[in-house]
Amino acid sequence: MPECETPLWPCAMTGAAACLAGFEGISVVIHGSSGCYYYPATLLHAPLHGTFILENEVVFGSGDRLREVIGDLSGRGGRIAVITTCVPSVIGEDIKAMLAGTDVILVDSPGFAGELETGYRAALAALAPETDPERTGVNIDGISLSDPFYEGNIQEVSRLLLRAGIPVGTIFCRDRFEMAGHAAPMTMGTNDDFASGVGTYLGGTLGISALRATFENVSTMYDSADVDPVLTELNIQEERVIHACDKYLRRCDPPGVAVFAGAAYALFAADTLKRYLDAEILVVGTRNDPIAQPVAQYPVEKLTGLEQVSRKIAEVSPDLVIGSSFERSVIGDRAFVGIIPPLRGRVRLAHTPLAGTSGTLHMVEDVLNACMDKMT
Repeated sequence: MPECETPLWPCAMTGAAACLAGFEGISVVIHGSSGCYYYPATLLHAPLHGTFILENEVVFGSGDRLREVIGDLSGRGGRIAVITTCVPSVIGEDIKAMLAGTDVILVDSPGFAGELETGYRAALAALAPETDPERTGVNIDGISLSDPFYEGNIQEVSRLLLRAGIPVGTIFCRDRFEMAGHAAPMTMGTNDDFASGVGTYLGGTLGISALRATFENVSTMYDSADVDPVLTELNIQEERVIHACDKYLRRCDPPGVAVFAGAAYALFAADTLKRYLDAEILVVGTRNDPIAQPVAQYPVEKLTGLEQVSRKIAEVSPDLVIGSSFERSVIGDRAFVGIIPPLRGRVRLAHTPLAGTSGTLHMVEDVLNACMDKMT
């Protein structure tokens, strides 16, 4: 019998909730057990609703309970979205027939349908976003409520766009529901794992090199943009990063690093530390499959269980581990930086980004401080 390992990444149902709950004007119903409700409610810190089906409803049908919850929400205004979970999907209930005659958005996204990103994409497809050729600005995508850095990413990329004289379009997925149908024709991303696919993609914002290329694309595509202030900022802040890393390297050897995260953030962290700190990237353990196959400049593996991660850390013996509280629980006294959920045991009040100029500064700052703490 194959070993059942502790999973590290949320399921498709949670991804669908992360997408839909990001839109103001949608009431999200998790159709399933209490556990299927409380996990995304705790992770996403968003108002969700649940049917909390019990054993008798599994046996005799959950239609009455689902219609009761929808009826309670129907007088509050806005749209209602129902996300299916494993139990109603396994027992074969026809949820679509139950919702016939209602104006409810149905997302069939049980946990076994895939990973977090799979459910996110399914929910976004159910919303059927569209571009509006009359809308000015640039959309921001890659935003997921499951990401502890999403608010900081929104603020940082919005700041850079406004500095270039460009209005912010629709934010996928953290905006008013009606804005999904009136998106701007162009989009830039904060996390390719949650790419919306809406509009012409101008590029990403993870890392200074990506930012530079993206804003050069902006200058070509957006006639009224003035990207020079942004490009000047990138040059100045990159010099600060180089200076800080050179100062560290005059005292210490480059660290050996193991990175564990969603593919986009993991590759961003690896690229940043390789570029500025000459770090030896011992392994990049992704929670999910990358959107595009990465260049094989360091070993990339999909590692989704805690036992897998623990064995890999013991095998490569890194000086620094980047990941979540799961990794932190198995690394002993090694230096650690957290970039994906869960991030337990720390108070986080500021909206810190990983995208944009400030995101790179934050990443390098945290890494240098973590490594220097281990020197004392």
